[in-house]
Amino acid sequence: MVVLNKIYTRTGDKGETALGDGSRRPKHDARVDAYGTVDETNATIGMARLHADGDMDAALARIQNDLFDLGADLCRPDMAKDAEAEYPPLRMAQEQVDRLEAEIDAMNKALEPLRSFILPGGSALAAHLHLTRTVSRRAERLATELATFEDVNPVAIKYLNRLSDWCFVAARVTNDGGKADVLWVPGANR
Repeated sequence: MVVLNKIYTRTGDKGETALGDGSRRPKHDARVDAYGTVDETNATIGMARLHADGDMDAALARIQNDLFDLGADLCRPDMAKDAEAEYPPLRMAQEQVDRLEAEIDAMNKALEPLRSFILPGGSALAAHLHLTRTVSRRAERLATELATFEDVNPVAIKYLNRLSDWCFVAARVTNDGGKADVLWVPGANR
């Protein structure tokens, strides 16, 4: 369990931060950027939850917890040293991706097929979910970029990819099952 007795430590005052293995990196480091954007994704879900209730709120709460797991995974470099660590590092598991896929499939069953691209919007919850979708896509881009030169758990990248899909389908569900989706009309303002 994490215990935070003091919030400010002054250890980052010179533009560095500690990773999960204790090593230090600049705050603009690619790894810090990736897990920082995962944190930003989590914050957008917090905003979405202001408009959610019932099963949707519960699903978003589960995803927020997963995103903390994902941040913990990304902040711990060098997966090859996992076995040597004093405490086993928290890594994303395929079961978390599988759960998102099952939820996507269940939500998508009730939706009419799309006949046009949709514009981000509709209900307040749908708009927030679309924002979460785009921020999670950015987190995914940063994580895949990081993976080109550092060790990254491939399941973490899969999770981010599925999360954006989950948010898209959930936004359609919250837009009256897709009936209140805002459709793109190509060239409508010419």
